[in-house]
Amino acid sequence: MAASRIDAAWEVLHSVPDPEVPAVSVCDLGIVRDVIEHDDGLEVVLTPTYSGCPATEAIEHDVLAAIERAGLGPARATLRRAPAWTSDWISDEGRAKLKAYGIAPPAHLTPEQAAGTAVPIRLFGRLAGERIACPRCASERTERLSAFGSTACKALYRCLACREPFEHFKPI
Repeated sequence: MAASRIDAAWEVLHSVPDPEVPAVSVCDLGIVRDVIEHDDGLEVVLTPTYSGCPATEAIEHDVLAAIERAGLGPARATLRRAPAWTSDWISDEGRAKLKAYGIAPPAHLTPEQAAGTAVPIRLFGRLAGERIACPRCASERTERLSAFGSTACKALYRCLACREPFEHFKPI
């Protein structure tokens, strides 16, 4: 019986939109790390995209409200900050939804980054040869307009082919 309650919770959580990018769910982004059943209810383990993410409180609220509405409560949310969230946790479906929404999905991590080797995070400049494809026309002829978009985890770009602005979800 526990497995079916956990499965039902996962199904519900896949319908909870991210408050900053509503086209993707908190599961698509890899924010929901685990659902655990305890004697006193469910525990939903969340890892914010970064420690200062202003949407964390809203995500906790939305996740718990969805569990309660589905009749699966009581539930509590636990924040797990280690290991730190990585953009590699975004599902393939999530990447496709980001692109369809007009946000260029992040590149996958390099083998060094994936192995946990310390590498600098580039918040402002592009890496030499890095290509950010326009999510609308797929052209790689793009330019960065701002290191930060509507949220700190995105940068603002413009496509030089179709001239449309777009956001790029930064790889972390």
